[in-house]
Amino acid sequence: MTDDRRTGEEILADVTAKRGYTLPYHRMFARHAPQLLARYDAYYETLTLKQRELTPTGRETVWAALQLAAREAHGSIHLKRGVKAGMGTPEFADAVAIAAAVEAWPALVYSSTHWAEWTPADATTARYLAIFEAARGNVPRDVAEITAVVCHAGRRTLDAMQMHLPRAFAAGATAAQLCEGLSYVLMPCGGPTLIDAVGAWAEGAARDGYPGPW
Repeated sequence: MTDDRRTGEEILADVTAKRGYTLPYHRMFARHAPQLLARYDAYYETLTLKQRELTPTGRETVWAALQLAAREAHGSIHLKRGVKAGMGTPEFADAVAIAAAVEAWPALVYSSTHWAEWTPADATTARYLAIFEAARGNVPRDVAEITAVVCHAGRRTLDAMQMHLPRAFAAGATAAQLCEGLSYVLMPCGGPTLIDAVGAWAEGAARDGYPGPW
């Protein structure tokens, strides 16, 4: 039976079977906009359930960090998926530490802007990268750099995102992997945030010569 012939209840049952849970807006769509639920569920499955470019552990590392960066308490399903992918407390601790390191960047920029005589930009950038390196723990370098790019995108600290992009490529990340990671920003942070992030990627690539988003 095709989507356009299923009832809202049937579509909702498929969503539940696939994910193991339903959310309030799933039930609302099932009642009032069942075809929207069907299309949305197909989109969500492609976005984050099916394996694309990142490994399962890489994917859930990015998700765990992004959820923290966005202060999104409703994303614990990704921690459960991380456990199924083989992650444990040390791996999650590394992921959230990367997100925490990302938050050091605005403070360091503030310092280099307001107290440049004492804390110049090159010194604060070096300090930030030292914080980031300590935070990543055992996360593979390419995944750590992708995670930082995504967290900075979610927080709209686009200058730091542009700093991490060439580092990600130097570590072996691909444009397709970065596309996957950035696509997750749509869920907790929204389309306008992703518009700005991809624009910053394109701008940095044109300026600095690393691969761009298209």
